[in-house]
Amino acid sequence: MEFLFTSLDPNFSREINLRKMTNLFLELLNRASGDVDRALNHIEQLWERHNVERATGIGFEEFRDYLEEQGLLETNPATGAVKATSRADVQIQQQAFEEIFTGLEKGGVGDHAVPHSGQGGEKLAETRAWEFGDSVQDINFTASIGNALRRTGFDGFQFAEDDLESYQTEHLTSTATAILIDISHSMILYGEDRITPAKKVALSLVEYIQRRYPKDTIDVILFGDEATQVPLDQLTKISVGPYHTNTKAGLQLAQNVLMRRKAVNRQVFMITDGKPSAITEGGQIYKNPFGLDPKIVSQTINEATHLRRKGITITTFMITSDPYLQDFVDKLTVANRGRAYYASLDNLGSFIFADYGRNKKKRV
Repeated sequence: MEFLFTSLDPNFSREINLRKMTNLFLELLNRASGDVDRALNHIEQLWERHNVERATGIGFEEFRDYLEEQGLLETNPATGAVKATSRADVQIQQQAFEEIFTGLEKGGVGDHAVPHSGQGGEKLAETRAWEFGDSVQDINFTASIGNALRRTGFDGFQFAEDDLESYQTEHLTSTATAILIDISHSMILYGEDRITPAKKVALSLVEYIQRRYPKDTIDVILFGDEATQVPLDQLTKISVGPYHTNTKAGLQLAQNVLMRRKAVNRQVFMITDGKPSAITEGGQIYKNPFGLDPKIVSQTINEATHLRRKGITITTFMITSDPYLQDFVDKLTVANRGRAYYASLDNLGSFIFADYGRNKKKRV
């Protein structure tokens, strides 16, 4: 694969160029599934090939030291091994969130075009800094005006966004979310990188839920030949393997995990390229990578129906534009009466959104 990186400019300040290169490093670190040496090697090649030091006055070693100063990398003094910190993982997550959600148009106050948990409820005494999407009714105007007065005084009084504070609100309902990520070989087949966009969608969903609904629960499940649950802090390190796609196993594990959660609402976010190619029968894996096997498809769709009967909604993020694979996702989503986003690999902020519960489609 080839990528075009632009906008490094000798006329930019040193700090701006460092931030731009940091964002590039985090992107490469995500693509390298957390392999720091590999990501740094790519950056060093770019430095040499494009003579970044001459253009910006910043040497590669200086940049590497900057990453450590920012708390993104740490070196083991005994072995000299370099690893990414939890702060790097958090920044990758936030970067993915910004890439996806800043591209969505606002349909109402705080209304992103994704299924979200709970509702605002009773105002609490505690306040926090205002965030984009907060309801106007939740703004603490007394505290906000006080902030503005302390900053500007009575003369020339004016409001700024940073002055605003919002009341914390108690959720009336809670939601348990399971995020399913396809790690089958097809996610990198024929040189098309689908796993990086998949990870970005997963990271942005985690960031969104944690920001807006901190009392909700999130579980992450990977599915290839089998399904396994992984900690949230391992998201950036996910990579594909020589696996088939056992979507049914992923849905079954999601149901088991969600039914153990004490939540009013339960939902599944599934990120996949759409083609199931395996099921588990009698402890054995039945595989068929050629086309859409009717046996595999029917059992997978039946599993989606089981989730619907348990009140669990499936929202599928389809990381491919193949109409053949979209047909399966259509059938699964209709069976579950769920929702589907058909994403473009090169523009994660643009989706075709299909809500099969309301029989509506739109571009977001």
